[in-house]
Order: sequence, then C-alpha cells, then structure tokens
Amino acid sequence: MEFDERISRAVDNFMQGYNCAQSVFMAFADLYGLSREQALHVSASFGGGIGRMRLTCGAACALFMLAGMETCALSGPDRESKRANYALVQQLAADFKARTGSLTCSELLGLRRNGHTDPTPQARDAHYYATRPCARMVETAARIWAEHLGSRPVPATPTAKTPCQ
Repeated sequence: MEFDERISRAVDNFMQGYNCAQSVFMAFADLYGLSREQALHVSASFGGGIGRMRLTCGAACALFMLAGMETCALSGPDRESKRANYALVQQLAADFKARTGSLTCSELLGLRRNGHTDPTPQARDAHYYATRPCARMVETAARIWAEHLGSRPVPATPTAKTPCQ
C-alpha cells in the first residue's frame, strides 16, 4: 500500500468514528505485524487528547506510539535505544507542532482547559466534522509518519518480528 493510501485510510478511519489516535495508528500498524484489532486496543485510550482530557492530541500520540514500534529499548539499561526513541519522538513532536500550531488538544480545538473530565464522546454528525479540526490533525500526523517512513526502507508485507527489533 502506498503512503498516500495510508494517509487517506487514516482520515477515512476518523470519518468512520474511530478516535484520532486509533485512526492514525491503525493506518500503519500492519507494517509492524499488528492486527487491526491489536492496533485498536493499543491506541484506544489516547483519543480526545488522552482519554478525552484534552491533553496531548491523540493524532500526535499515535505518532509517538509508532515511534515506539520503530525504536525502543528492549532492556532497561539500554540508554542508547532510549535516546534514539526520545530523539525521534522529539523530532515528530516538533514537526507536528510546526504544522498545526500546538500539541495540545484543547488548544487545537480552541477550548479552555479547565480540568476537562467528561468521558462521554460527542456524537459524530455533520456539525461535529464541520467544526472540528481533528480530521486535519489525523491527516497531518499520518503524513508526518509517511514522510518518516519514506526516508528509510519499509517492509513490503507485514512481519511477525518483535516490534523495536
């Protein structure tokens, strides 16, 4: 699947009602040997700015989860792998912020963050999609990850390898 298809898939996922983190993560998870269901479970809690608390944008969180699939420490003392992961996360965060203006969900939505704790998601209707920038955040995050992948070889088919190896 081409990167443009993955970007479109991420936006389509969001338009079908998946949260922002799920939408992005699910569009690329097969590259790391994860099933659709695994991707949905892993990313479920990050929508709405992490559990709808309007903190870090879920689309950006998906970028950071994908970074973990690429670079992570498989042993506690592995400082170099941790450094590589943190460097990638910082690069992705800076790119997302440069393109969107913020990493914070409430800022992206133009909301004041006063301890938002209502866990009930809003109904996905025409008004919701017309007034929220979320589809654009999903597209931006997916594009950033596709650009990252385009800068290095990508497996042509899903692999059963352990993530981070």
